[in-house]
Amino acid sequence: MSDKQPEGAGESGEFKQPSVPDEVWERFARDTERDIRSSAPKEPSARARMVTERLRQKDAKGAQPEGWRTGPAWREMDGRASRRRRLWAILGVPVAIAVALVAVKPSLLPGDPFGTSSGTPSGGASAAALPAETAPPTAAPSSAAPDTPTLDRPFAGSPAEGWADGAAAIVVPKAKPVGTFTSAQVAAALKQAKTLLVGANLAPGTLRGERPESALAVLDPKQPRMLDDVNSWLRAPGKKHDPLMLFSRFDPAEVRPAGDVVKVRGRMTFKAGEHGSVALHMDYTFVYPLIQADQASKASGATETSGAPTEGSGGGSAEVARTIVRRVLDLELLDPRKYQATPGKLSVIRYDQDLGNTACDVYDGFLHPQFDSAAPSGAPPTGPTTDPYDRSRDIEHSGTETCGTLSRT
Repeated sequence: MSDKQPEGAGESGEFKQPSVPDEVWERFARDTERDIRSSAPKEPSARARMVTERLRQKDAKGAQPEGWRTGPAWREMDGRASRRRRLWAILGVPVAIAVALVAVKPSLLPGDPFGTSSGTPSGGASAAALPAETAPPTAAPSSAAPDTPTLDRPFAGSPAEGWADGAAAIVVPKAKPVGTFTSAQVAAALKQAKTLLVGANLAPGTLRGERPESALAVLDPKQPRMLDDVNSWLRAPGKKHDPLMLFSRFDPAEVRPAGDVVKVRGRMTFKAGEHGSVALHMDYTFVYPLIQADQASKASGATETSGAPTEGSGGGSAEVARTIVRRVLDLELLDPRKYQATPGKLSVIRYDQDLGNTACDVYDGFLHPQFDSAAPSGAPPTGPTTDPYDRSRDIEHSGTETCGTLSRT
């Protein structure tokens, strides 16, 4: 054992406490007392015990308290934020891949919002669609950009490219009571009027020259001579009895439709007519794209052989012509208690038509569009130049019109 005395030991061997200044001991004592007080457990107040117990009970029931005027409690909000973060963590890689693909090929987005697709639908509507016509136009539509119609875009270069398609363009107005007729009766008459327009100008069978049964079914058989006259027009067409006065018809041996879309623009209105009737007014323009039948046969043959028409087969290079027909019809729903009329059937009061791009003075019951690549048919036009797309013109039939020249088709 070492004989060395510890530091601070005296001669007698007793240990002497090192000398410490009094202020150091006082500071040490104060700090120690403060730490003991802060770490000692405290008795919660009565209010704190009540709040703690209420939270414990709600937590046991699976509910979280909501702050007054502050919305969901922060725990619920934090849970939603966590779910969002987890979702993005899962979708992060696929989204990054999708963004990269769209950056390389934007046309992958639905609807091609950046306009990067080189083609357009076969209907050919590259122009912005126009809103429905609700009032008579005050001027002709502006000229479209010069363009040649094709099988892919049969309405290129035409104002009709922005028109609605087919029967969807014939918008039936909201019905309301007229005189003694209820809203339901007026609605039925409006529906019948649309059926007449569709059956006379859009039905595929009618366009092929077949009997327009659906249109004829709308007409009142009790209207004197009306159905008899129409049937005679269809049986034996001629200058004085031409079915084109009511129906759009093409000779399938001469032309075929260029696609399955007919562009339509117009409006339908109704009001109280004379003697307690419902008067219906319709003013519509139909634009028909067509190709010559022999070109259609070549295109069909090329498609069957190779799966798609080619430029040299006559398919992609087929010339497209357009015939424009404007019709103005006034119909009446008569009260069968006052007139000899069939309930629900319509009487024809007026029918006027403006036929654009068809052979002059040909009365065989068909429209005959003119193609630039074909020799002209019919008599030379002798009337003034008109715009077939100008719906602001009045086409009231006077019986003295001559076949004129078109400013555009």
